[in-house]
Amino acid sequence: MEESDASARWLLLIHQLPPKPAYNRVKVWRRLQALGAVTVKNSVYVLPAAEGTQEDFEWLLKEILELGGEGMICEARLVDGLSDDDVRGLFNAARAKDYDAVARDAQALAAALDGPEAAQISADARGKITRLRAELARVASLDFFGADGREKAEGLLAGLEARIQEATMQEDEAPRATPPDALKGHVWVTRKGVHIDRIACAWLVRRFIDPDAQFKFVPAKGYVPKPGELRFDMYEGEITHEGDRCTFEVLKSRAGLDEPALEAIAEIVHDIDLKDGKFGREEAVGIGRVVDGIAAATKDDTRRLERGAAILDHLYEVFRRKR
Repeated sequence: MEESDASARWLLLIHQLPPKPAYNRVKVWRRLQALGAVTVKNSVYVLPAAEGTQEDFEWLLKEILELGGEGMICEARLVDGLSDDDVRGLFNAARAKDYDAVARDAQALAAALDGPEAAQISADARGKITRLRAELARVASLDFFGADGREKAEGLLAGLEARIQEATMQEDEAPRATPPDALKGHVWVTRKGVHIDRIACAWLVRRFIDPDAQFKFVPAKGYVPKPGELRFDMYEGEITHEGDRCTFEVLKSRAGLDEPALEAIAEIVHDIDLKDGKFGREEAVGIGRVVDGIAAATKDDTRRLERGAAILDHLYEVFRRKR
């Protein structure tokens, strides 16, 4: 549902409810959350303009009127104040929070399966995973603009599912290495708005796998890959999160790159990207802030890759010389 700034249209639901009974307000608020709407002003909620979202708002407005309230639905184009990017950012922040909740529940279940009561917990694990998978599908259906966090949650759930289905498979089992030539000569495709994991993957590809690699940045949803393209750090991508591994870790392992300097960088990227403190790398906070600065300074993804690569080159030299 991504649109250019020139054509973006929004649906606004502006409503008011009687102060009592209070539970009617809670009921309407919950319905708005279930639709994936975000608030831009008190009692003004927004959804991207589309046939389905308009119908959702129309049914809710009918319900508001039946509860003794009043309201209206407007189709709007933003002219001043909030920009289209600002509103998309509100949607992405809300969905990223939802994805993070699923990821944290999946991590908690994985930790419990390693705990002293693992036998008892594993009996109920399949049902819990099914509920988490349903919740992830619900959040994804409301993810209009491809928020960050889905790949992490998908990878964690996939790891849990594989663990339950195959007791002999370790959750952190490394994927098979791919012959080096098989990763050359591709166009590498990823989501727009690159950050630490995608920046690091692009650096790894150009420095250690294919110096002539080309990169392409596409919307997070709805992209159909062309022959010769490899998608990374994307939902259904050929190289993306697996279990509790970020995409950089998966790519490094898939390419058979196992030198200690790269392992140190992989741990830093993991701690920044997954925010789980798995490796406790003291460098993660500082590098994360620098990458935040790169993202804030430019929206151009090619430029972000260039600036990020320079930092990773220096970081690699530090760890290589320590070795």
